[in-house]
Amino acid sequence: MATTMVAEAINDPLAVVDSNVVVDPQKRNRIQVSNKKKPLYFYVNLAKRYMQQYNEIELSALGMAIGTVVTVAEILKNKGLATEKKILTSTIGTKDETKGRLIRKAKIEIFLGKTENFDGLTTAAKAEGKGNRNGATGKANRINAGKNPSQGENGGIKVAE
Repeated sequence: MATTMVAEAINDPLAVVDSNVVVDPQKRNRIQVSNKKKPLYFYVNLAKRYMQQYNEIELSALGMAIGTVVTVAEILKNKGLATEKKILTSTIGTKDETKGRLIRKAKIEIFLGKTENFDGLTTAAKAEGKGNRNGATGKANRINAGKNPSQGENGGIKVAE
């Protein structure tokens, strides 16, 4: 009986459980995304590392960061690294300390699981990254790939002087 209560408490942190059972309220496989603090690919790479450890992750965001968390999830899905398990949306109230009133914010939680070929894709990406020692040269080659050298710097477009 206690094990089902623990499982229910992990899924629902507000659930009432037996007082003899201790449940860690902080989820270890949760990534709380901000659209101000870190760049987008920081969260993509962090999610990859978490999926290697836990097989399933939870991406969560509030307010304006919702777009960032959706983009992170879509990048992982499009690369074939993750499958979407569940998406939860809600509205939470936070207290504005300056004005002393309640502010309502949208919240999203996206649960992603590892794909069957996750390990193969991540090891292939690591091997590809090690083959190219100078990442800047590789990027420059991709940028200049569509340009004809005889066209000059501006790709054949004459600039008025």
